[in-house]
Amino acid sequence: MTTTINRRQLLALGAGLPMLHSGATHAADFPSKQVKFIVPFPPGGPVDTTARAFAPPLGQLWGQSTFIDNRAGGGGIIGAETASRQPADGYSLFVGAIHHAVNPSLHAKLSYDIQKDFVPVSFAAMFPVFLVVNPNVPAKNVQELIALAKKPGSNLSFASSGNGGGTHLAGELFNMHAGTKLLHIPYKGSAPAMTDVLGGQVAMMFSDAPTAIGHIKSGKVRVLGVASPKRSALMPEVPTIAEQGLSGYEAYSWAALFAPAGTPKDVVAKINADFNQVMRAQEVRQRLYVAGAEADPGTPQEMAQRLQSEIDKWARVVKAAQIRID
Repeated sequence: MTTTINRRQLLALGAGLPMLHSGATHAADFPSKQVKFIVPFPPGGPVDTTARAFAPPLGQLWGQSTFIDNRAGGGGIIGAETASRQPADGYSLFVGAIHHAVNPSLHAKLSYDIQKDFVPVSFAAMFPVFLVVNPNVPAKNVQELIALAKKPGSNLSFASSGNGGGTHLAGELFNMHAGTKLLHIPYKGSAPAMTDVLGGQVAMMFSDAPTAIGHIKSGKVRVLGVASPKRSALMPEVPTIAEQGLSGYEAYSWAALFAPAGTPKDVVAKINADFNQVMRAQEVRQRLYVAGAEADPGTPQEMAQRLQSEIDKWARVVKAAQIRID
């Protein structure tokens, strides 16, 4: 049996093809409009600063405008939930953080799944954590601090920017590795936490670099080590905590780029390639350096492995320290 298609039907069929093509996103013509970066924290913080360092150069490379959409609240939960509901076309990207590797262990229920609702694009930046003590604390290095903490009657405490945050978990991880029982004192932010360390109300803090470096250089606090896996370019003279006898100890905050699950693989690959190009530019690296961050881009596969490792590690810490938010 032969089916005949007349000229009118053929034209109608052809007219539908451009519409079908325009609905898809392909790397060859990406991006063709503005790209949004959802940041789950307020303006001015390290994750927001990281996004504002790479977004404009990406826009210049693409010939399209970019903008930052701050959706703060819930320790990064609100922004993640918002981002997970965006179209999977590459035009709405998510700037996640260490919080999103920790939240699954802290909260009984989440409105999103960082591994199922997103695909990794690239790691973005690492924010070193420095162990600092009030100058009245007699310890001059990590081993002396551990010995001091283990003395009978020791009541050494450490401040953090909040319960369940990166600086809190760095301290609990230290307790696990060192066999100490440093008392956690949570604050509402890094600034008030550091204020009490400066005043001597709290002995020490595992502090983010922007909060700590100025006080280290002024001598208002003594730095004992950096919690990163290797010495920080921000202060290369400071030894890591691991090289001072706590092998395997590693803690730092970070930011990474994600796309909604279902984003075409070729689009993810293009964003990754362009993102890596921008993050390796000297002006971007310098801007992050000034803000206390170290650019550290990579492949989507490397980011996926890193995310899984972080989720597993902090789950163990949360369980051991019996931390719970809800």
